[in-house]
Amino acid sequence: MSALALDLDAYFERIRYGGTTLPNFDTLAGLLRAHVAAVPFENLDVLLGRGIRLGLDAVQAKLVHARRGGYCFEQATLFASLLERLGFHPVRHTARVVLVSPRTESPRAHMLLTVPLNEGTFVVDPGFGALAPDFPVLLGGDFGVHAGPTTYRMVRDGEYWVLQYRNEDKIVDCWITTLDHDNLVDFEVGNHFTATHRDSPFVNRIMMSARTDGGRVTLMNRDLTIRRGDEAQATQLADRTALRALLVTYFGFDLPEVERLRVPSIPEWA
Repeated sequence: MSALALDLDAYFERIRYGGTTLPNFDTLAGLLRAHVAAVPFENLDVLLGRGIRLGLDAVQAKLVHARRGGYCFEQATLFASLLERLGFHPVRHTARVVLVSPRTESPRAHMLLTVPLNEGTFVVDPGFGALAPDFPVLLGGDFGVHAGPTTYRMVRDGEYWVLQYRNEDKIVDCWITTLDHDNLVDFEVGNHFTATHRDSPFVNRIMMSARTDGGRVTLMNRDLTIRRGDEAQATQLADRTALRALLVTYFGFDLPEVERLRVPSIPEWA
């Protein structure tokens, strides 16, 4: 499906957006902030063995109409279609996530966008889970002043651009990219690895994150963290029934199938 097939009214209702639609920085920033706040990060379809399809029809049906979440390939695909529908010119790129693995061992298994505007070229990354920037990050800019303790910048390191985040005095590299103009099939290849390869973390564990009015809810396997302002409460999910209840309470959808979920890294659930 083409970008013109995007159900714009349904998307705006999904992310609760009622602002400007002119193709400028204010619109880009407002849309990204609304999308990140409304659409959670989750990999449940991978663990349920359903696979992940990147056609606009499939992504829109899941993230917009079914009010589900998704991971980077789904979220960036949907957001790029939105921007194109409004007259922006986003460019799709692959990246290597370096939060855990060194760059020499990390696959090109992340998807992000750049958006050229009069003010410069901005990185937009709505599908980076709990660390997704909720504002456009200027290529070559320094850490900005934004709501909350965490901010981001894009810095050059040889042939690579690096997304870094800073929280208080801690600076961490998130991912690296050459900002090549990748082909659409490159994202299909990365998506296939992410959703099916035995070594992919998405195949082996639950990874979920959602914004709330007062903070964020993050789940890694059974480890649940609920943040409200500066306070964080850490607990463990008792069972799959508790997982289903968590989805309803914090993630905005019900998925009865999770009560039969198999998770390789949770032995009692495998």
